[in-house]
Amino acid sequence: MTDLSSPAPAGGGALATNIVHFARALREAGVPLGPGAVLDALAAVEAAGFGNRADFYVTLHAVFVKKHEHSLLFAQAFEIFWKRRGLLEKLIAMMSPQAPGEQKPKSAEAGASRVSDALVKAKPREQKPAPSIEFDARFTVSDQEILRGKDFAQMSAAEIDEARRLIKTMVMPEDRRRTRRLAATARKLRVDPRRSFRRSLLPSGAITLAYRAPVERAPPIVALCDISGSMSEYTRLFLHFLHALGETRRVSTFLFGTRLTNVTRAMRARDPDDALAQCSKMAADWSGGTRIGDALQRFNREWARRVLGQGAIVVLFTDGLEREGVDELARAIERLRRSSRRVIWVNPLLRFDGFSARAGGVRAILPHVDAFRPIHNLASMADLCEALAGGREDGKTPQAWLEASA
Repeated sequence: MTDLSSPAPAGGGALATNIVHFARALREAGVPLGPGAVLDALAAVEAAGFGNRADFYVTLHAVFVKKHEHSLLFAQAFEIFWKRRGLLEKLIAMMSPQAPGEQKPKSAEAGASRVSDALVKAKPREQKPAPSIEFDARFTVSDQEILRGKDFAQMSAAEIDEARRLIKTMVMPEDRRRTRRLAATARKLRVDPRRSFRRSLLPSGAITLAYRAPVERAPPIVALCDISGSMSEYTRLFLHFLHALGETRRVSTFLFGTRLTNVTRAMRARDPDDALAQCSKMAADWSGGTRIGDALQRFNREWARRVLGQGAIVVLFTDGLEREGVDELARAIERLRRSSRRVIWVNPLLRFDGFSARAGGVRAILPHVDAFRPIHNLASMADLCEALAGGREDGKTPQAWLEASA
């Protein structure tokens, strides 16, 4: 461990202070870090040494990032924090004779707003803005109404926490279907001969008829969720939705990127954050590539007969951007449709007004789904609840999307 009380080289004290502030910003953005990780980072930087920005990035990434889902937050925090006024370049120049290379500006990516909020919170305490009293017209609308229409990828860390709380309060669908199984009931619908004969054997000798009726049960939900890099920001909150849905009906959850992972047992944890942490450990391909066709083929081969009984509804959560094996994808989704009662495709790309079903993967999936819906904010999640309850489908049908793109 580094002795923080020992004198540091020129520029070392400023570097150590900024690493501490950077770790505090990461913790505010949602990356769990403790004092031990900060000391390890200081020791790693001192031991490894660095002469450019890339070496410094790799050193801190190796210490601070322990899970796949934290890599995106770390990358955004590093770009924002160490880019301010060329801070890192100045520190490198003070500690090393090597001249830093030029860095090209990069466009903002998903998660940047959450990191920016964390960096604002990480400012020194003595820098407090002067109090002011202003009237903001935005407060005429409820904060929850604004949050309902905000894109998940544009939410800050505080807004994501509020979104998770609102997901728990959503009215989940009550779609009960009559099954062929019969159960005892007080209603005089159908006589139960076996129970009636048993009652006649009682010492009283009186014959009292017993009745039975069909059992009404909500159909199970089977969710197939894409966890590739382009979907990870939306998948995380959608898993919170599935966790809340699992409190009222049976939900089977599968994650796929380059492989298929069954996380149904992990999603049964009482705490949703604990459930997502277990899912992250089980899915080694989180935020990686995607092979939709291979994942659906494996599901049909290994899991369809186990989980698609009793009129199950399949919820396919993916953007449908399959580059290779489009024919195999079409055959896999066709077989999946024949094995389930309904297939609902939720796609974050529908948030764009100019979306068109021109990609090969999208055109392969659309003919075999019953509904095609957006899933990018809380309002779209509430609409999905109505769709799962068997409500009327609004907007374009899958066939209409195909005809419009043609």
